[in-house]
Amino acid sequence: MGIIMQNKTKEVPALLYVTESMELMSAAGRRRMLEQPLLTDPAQLRKEQQIVALLQERWADPTMIKPITLLRHQLMQLHDLHTTLKSLAAHTVLEEVELFEIKNLAYISGHARKALAEMGLDVLIPIPDLQPVFDLLDPDKTGITSFYIYDSYDIRLGPLRKQMKGADDVKMSELIAAQNEIQLQVQIRLCDLLQPYAEALSTALELMAYTDFAMARADLAREWGLVRPEEEEGKVYLHGLFNPRLRDHNEKHHLRYQPIDIELTQGVTFVTGANMAGKTVLLKSVGVAQLMYQFGFPVPAVKAHLEPVDDVVFCIGDEQNEMNGLSSYASEITRVSDVIKRSKSEHLLVLIDEPARTTNPIEGKALVQSIATLMEGRDSTTMITTHYSQLGLNCRRLRVKGFVDTMVDMPLSAHNINLFIDYSLVPDESDEVPHEALRIAEMLDCDDALIATARDFLAKK
Repeated sequence: MGIIMQNKTKEVPALLYVTESMELMSAAGRRRMLEQPLLTDPAQLRKEQQIVALLQERWADPTMIKPITLLRHQLMQLHDLHTTLKSLAAHTVLEEVELFEIKNLAYISGHARKALAEMGLDVLIPIPDLQPVFDLLDPDKTGITSFYIYDSYDIRLGPLRKQMKGADDVKMSELIAAQNEIQLQVQIRLCDLLQPYAEALSTALELMAYTDFAMARADLAREWGLVRPEEEEGKVYLHGLFNPRLRDHNEKHHLRYQPIDIELTQGVTFVTGANMAGKTVLLKSVGVAQLMYQFGFPVPAVKAHLEPVDDVVFCIGDEQNEMNGLSSYASEITRVSDVIKRSKSEHLLVLIDEPARTTNPIEGKALVQSIATLMEGRDSTTMITTHYSQLGLNCRRLRVKGFVDTMVDMPLSAHNINLFIDYSLVPDESDEVPHEALRIAEMLDCDDALIATARDFLAKK
């Protein structure tokens, strides 16, 4: 199995936040979401984006309220019959409750087909017609989903059940045994008749689970203001990119949030900026936008054009694994080494946050230079944040504008410092990183001796 949503949510908290924010109607829809593959074929991606975009349009159309409500109601009744349908395909005799579940699936699929037709989506989501299945399990034409072994399935059942009403315990035991034998014969016959429909039933279940997942994506796009990436040859960019998790957190706590614009290019891009300038958040935001796109979501931006990659690889944060004894550096460098090996044959989006920051500066700088040199010639897009200056490499460089003490008219404090930071990205031709640490410390009214002594050491460099 390739890369699926479930695995990536374990690795990327921001993507987990996306899945947890979705309003899925059924367990089958949730399973389908977790099994969603990372799509790399442009044609598949266009189809996914088209379906979700059409559903977004239907959400916004008042005339679509009735079929959307009907469809959501039917999806709420959907059971995940994965195991039952496998048993049917394998010629296993099903229990009464399993036959009920199949009848219920046939009933729901009929209403879902009708709703999708009214929404103009029945061609894109072609749920099979299971009316013959429903009719087979509804011999008395009740039109409802309840099921039992009806008298009409066998002429012996009606008289037998009448005898049971006034029978004594001994006779009752005999009658029950006779009834069970007849019912088993009926179940065998019904399963033989249903078996040819096993594939259509499975298709209907998967397409309704898919519909649940697609509607949840469209609803989330409507709620969050996500956009469908545009087709534009040779351009890969995100304008007004935002991190849904961080934006929601900031809005909840009445904090400022600033979207950013970024163009992605093949090869290596260094991102520099002062501490607290949002470099790590930038990498996470770019990564989750790419993953959302390739899992069939619209993306968190005002305007976007993205192209598929084979995988999105994060080398961010302390990945220390106490269970196998790896240090922070050991975990980081083995992951980077794996990325370099993979990039020989895979087209990746690689996001590396301050590599080799936990080792000594001389070796750390050499490692950053080595990583960038090797990745620059690969068929991948690599973004590396760093505090190292004078790397001497011919790589693209971007800088977060950073601290601007005139952005707001209030005293600077540890609680409002984000109000003074401009998170915009600007091209940077220099080979130096910003030097704002002492300036910010001074404005935060840190100890005078601490700042003065640090300045003395800088002067001796």
